[in-house]
Amino acid sequence: MQPTTWCRPLDCTYCYLPLRRTRHVMPVTVAEAVARPVNAWAREDPRFEVVWHGGEPLSAGRDHFAHLMAPFHGVKHTVQTNAALIDDAWCDFFAARDVAVGVSLDGPEEMNFRRITRAGHPAYRVIMRGIDRLRRHSIPFDVIAVVSVPDPARAAGLYGFFAGLGCRTLGVNIEEHEGVNTARHDLSGVAEFWEALTAAWQARPVIRVREVSRVLDFARTILDGVGAVVPSPAGSPWDPLPTIAYDGGVVLLSPELANFHDRRLGDFTTGNVLHTGFEVLLAEAEQRTRWLPEFWRGVDACKATCSYFDFCGGAHPANRYFEHNGRMDGTRTRYCTASKIALFEGVTRHARAHGH
Repeated sequence: MQPTTWCRPLDCTYCYLPLRRTRHVMPVTVAEAVARPVNAWAREDPRFEVVWHGGEPLSAGRDHFAHLMAPFHGVKHTVQTNAALIDDAWCDFFAARDVAVGVSLDGPEEMNFRRITRAGHPAYRVIMRGIDRLRRHSIPFDVIAVVSVPDPARAAGLYGFFAGLGCRTLGVNIEEHEGVNTARHDLSGVAEFWEALTAAWQARPVIRVREVSRVLDFARTILDGVGAVVPSPAGSPWDPLPTIAYDGGVVLLSPELANFHDRRLGDFTTGNVLHTGFEVLLAEAEQRTRWLPEFWRGVDACKATCSYFDFCGGAHPANRYFEHNGRMDGTRTRYCTASKIALFEGVTRHARAHGH
């Protein structure tokens, strides 16, 4: 759920969001339309989660955010925040509603050079003030870090910083060429970066590293003889991972496509919950989503040509679109190279070298 497009007070230079400087806020009617089927699904599966994300959810304000959450029942709420707006009142808000908190922070101060305020000042200290508030109120939090320069020599310091920060889980995103961010960084040492990060984690496994766990869980499945089963794109069940934009538009698989428009593919939405039931949009997604057939052709091409497909499952739609000049049926992307293939090679290289 995208409660607002506005990202306040930060203006990170690698951000992919096209409307982060514009204050569009989700109407409560959108949340109500989504909650009607979601509440029924949550009664069937108590693990059901609603994630509030992109731009900065806290920019919507506590009162409005409470109104957006109110229609939902029996779901777990999670908010992904830059932490700059977190104060004691927000901590009370999170605690009262049992909201899980994810924080965006790129590591020690020197690694946050691309996270800046609207005024162009470094944002590290204001982010850390928010994290200090979370710790003071004993609110658990997870972290997502964007790594623009995957230098193996800095991997141990990155892990050590987060191990000492007190977060539960660290997710590492190698900066992507996506959305309005067109930067392309050198990826030559990225496998060695993942190998060094794995070594640092194994030496002191006090927090979970999301990407390392994905590789190890995949390997464990294979070694246990279960086999990795990736759904076939044609006709098999698939997880739509729906994102509901601030205006009610539903974007499948890649939240990064929300708020973009293409002359050939339209606005990437499957429909709008204010006009068509959310459950109908998901049930009829194949027929209603203009770009899906082209995307499935690309997934089939990956399956036929890439030896990492069982682990990766095919490139994400947004990465395909932004890296392949507006096409969804391309194959390998820089995202695949850095965050799937190099990740797999780096983690397994460390495992082999240490006899695991």
